[in-house]
Amino acid sequence: MAQNKNPFPFESADFITVKSAKGTHTFPNPDSCIQVSDIRVSLAGSPDAGGHIDVCLTADTSAVEWIKIRWNRPLPKRVMILGDAWERGYGDLQWRGISGSRFLPWYFLASTTDKQYGFGVKVRPNAMCYWQADTHGITLVMDVRCGGEGVLLGGRQLTAAQLVSMEEDTTDSFRFAQDFCRLMCTDPIFPDAPVYGSNNWYYAYGESSEAEICKDADYLMELAQGAKNPPYMVVDDCWQEHHRLDEYNGGPWRSGNHKFPDMKGLAEKLVQKGTRPGIWVRLLLNEDTAVQDSWRLSTNGCLDPTHPQALAYMKQDVRQICEWGYQLIKHDFSTYDLFGRWGFEMNPFVTGDGWHFYNQGVTSAEAVKMLYQAIYDVTKEYGVLIIGCNTIGHLGAGLMQLNRTGDDTSGRNWERTRRMGINTLAFRLPQHRTFFDVDADCVGITGAIPWKWNRQWADVIAQSGTPLFLSAKPGVLTETERGELKEIIKVAAAQEVHKTPLDWQETDCPEVWADADGQTTYNWYDEAGLTLQSNSLKYYAYIPLQ
Repeated sequence: MAQNKNPFPFESADFITVKSAKGTHTFPNPDSCIQVSDIRVSLAGSPDAGGHIDVCLTADTSAVEWIKIRWNRPLPKRVMILGDAWERGYGDLQWRGISGSRFLPWYFLASTTDKQYGFGVKVRPNAMCYWQADTHGITLVMDVRCGGEGVLLGGRQLTAAQLVSMEEDTTDSFRFAQDFCRLMCTDPIFPDAPVYGSNNWYYAYGESSEAEICKDADYLMELAQGAKNPPYMVVDDCWQEHHRLDEYNGGPWRSGNHKFPDMKGLAEKLVQKGTRPGIWVRLLLNEDTAVQDSWRLSTNGCLDPTHPQALAYMKQDVRQICEWGYQLIKHDFSTYDLFGRWGFEMNPFVTGDGWHFYNQGVTSAEAVKMLYQAIYDVTKEYGVLIIGCNTIGHLGAGLMQLNRTGDDTSGRNWERTRRMGINTLAFRLPQHRTFFDVDADCVGITGAIPWKWNRQWADVIAQSGTPLFLSAKPGVLTETERGELKEIIKVAAAQEVHKTPLDWQETDCPEVWADADGQTTYNWYDEAGLTLQSNSLKYYAYIPLQ
């Protein structure tokens, strides 16, 4: 690991601002501790030799909303900055110049021609944290609300975040990014063996059956002939009791539907075919009448993880799936179900005002971690792996072995795969094997996307050493194409190659990937140019104007 040279003096803030339900208070040139009424904020610790600074908050009766810390120490003007995302990336991760209106969740990297900087909070903080950098200094905001209202700590001391920084004289921005991720996460968990396999979502899109899953497993085993370890066959959205295509994809999760009459039996069949069975679930959306209204969020009726009985109910859902014999659980939608926003709508706060969780004594970050911890505690008993999807990676590192780090790719539209998949693979790749294993999403093989694109997409995932999942509709590929895919799968099953993007500071869709053994150049663009279509979603978010 790189040495943490000349760490940023976090303990010497120029301003600290605290917002509570009673008002906003700003303290210039603060000491290591400030106090207003019953609210106390302190900075303590040592950043030397990889250490950190704790930002601690206490309050007796005040409802505290956020803390803002400002350091008027500017970065060099000729600098490129890379930020992270609240949850998944949406094709918008990239190195850019300084913009004071850009917010940077969790951490950011700054790069000059010969020096690299990193500023962040260690994983699993107790606040939703984002940074802002401008030509005059750096700001950190720690949202400690409980949902959309101030947290009521009742005298409890909360470590809102642990601040870390890093500086090194080097031109290797990617290796530096990996080292900084290791500094932020000192206790990651990983799969015992490389994870790869199949998930038929991107050709079935929720219309499937036990028989079709078994056929997919047979096809997967044909493609994986000669691979070093067994692939995973993941049953996606379609199996649950109340599944209604294009209408409802929630629970109950205690049994299958008429197309999936025996979930335990299906897991056993998948094992007999030579695969490892996996399954998808959306734990927080559940219309089971046994779930009481008091267990639900007031905003949307989803289960509230801060309610002890709701959390116990969800743990039993997970336990049931483990006891059926599924060896990997992909839990999805939890960020949206908790906060009512996708990552690109969190601008810059993760949720709106005027509501709180059942337990108003915990922050939103703590509520998220309660859910992740509960899932992990159950799966750990059974040796089952977790993939988080629409999860907050910075809160899940150490509580999940894999994380889907970008928005959906596609089996129908190459532009969506190019924008979402390649972008998240490249710019979240420093988190691979430092936070968890990163999953950049599937290769959708339906015949709608020419093989020349999907072949490259599958190859770059395999060459990066990250998990490769296919949604390969049987009968689509020619014999030659199947042969090419089989060779790619052999690489993916071993995960011994680890190419990284050389041109990630020059483009948001890197095409030159290399390791010590050589480099590969990809072409992601059609000669005729991009397909033109309108897009009503606002994927680029900025600190809003009042």
